[in-house]
Amino acid sequence: MRSRAAFKLEELDDKFRLFRPGFSVVDLGGAPGGWAQVAASRVNSNGCVPGAPKGRVISVDLKEMEPIDGVEFLQLDLRSEQAASRILQLSHGCVDAVISDMAEPATGHTKTDHLRIMALCEAAAQLSCDLLNGDGGFVAKVLAGGTEHRLLAELRSRFRSVRHAKPKASRSESSEKYVVALGYFG
Repeated sequence: MRSRAAFKLEELDDKFRLFRPGFSVVDLGGAPGGWAQVAASRVNSNGCVPGAPKGRVISVDLKEMEPIDGVEFLQLDLRSEQAASRILQLSHGCVDAVISDMAEPATGHTKTDHLRIMALCEAAAQLSCDLLNGDGGFVAKVLAGGTEHRLLAELRSRFRSVRHAKPKASRSESSEKYVVALGYFG
């Protein structure tokens, strides 16, 4: 695996069944590619499971990323005006899941770091609403710290189920957790 974070996504998928063969997935902030590797394997975009439906994984990041079998890469800012249209064009329509393990580089100032990661998560959530098909799912990293309540309220108005999860692969002392939103209303 390209990153330790891959184990976190495997745990989240095992618990919440985010992926199935044939699904179309968008991985936001994909570099270095650990989450894209897991998604490619689980939706069979790499064709490793003969006879199973072949999915699609699109990884989006500002940084370049080394190629991954079964993953299409877009180098762009998810906050740009053309992000949704470019992703939808590449995906040939709506997607089944949007996943994000994005984080800004840490400043060392807890409140600033929290606000920066929440801004990324909110941007990812907004973009997911432009991309997801009915009943789609959204997963993103958040940090405990208070302002995530506004994000949760927004997600609850658009998804059937919204929960927090902290995979065992996350360090126990870390304030990171993941918001898992399932059943997009469309």
